[in-house]
Amino acid sequence: MSKLSWFFLVFAILFEVCGTLLMKLSKGLSHFWIDVLMMVAYMVSLGMLSMALKKIDISIAYAIWSGMGIVLIVAIGVLFFKESLSLPKVVFISLIVIGAIGLNVFGEGH
Repeated sequence: MSKLSWFFLVFAILFEVCGTLLMKLSKGLSHFWIDVLMMVAYMVSLGMLSMALKKIDISIAYAIWSGMGIVLIVAIGVLFFKESLSLPKVVFISLIVIGAIGLNVFGEGH
């Protein structure tokens, strides 16, 4: 797999997280410029994900993209929005991360 594809995947994750954070800040699409930035962030994220899919299996890329996005958004929610972090939330998010790692380590490409 191309290292460039992994670069695209990392940035797809970061832009997806930015889009989700902006969605929270837009308070229900009520702040025009935040809404525009959110849409741009999601478009860039999906564009970068598309580029990553040229060399990375869709099952692997999507598992990592969504799993890491979840982990980062949970961390941002806890740290900046004072959201709760319960044991069930930690356990089930951990299972998502374990699944993404397992797909990457034991996927068909290995």
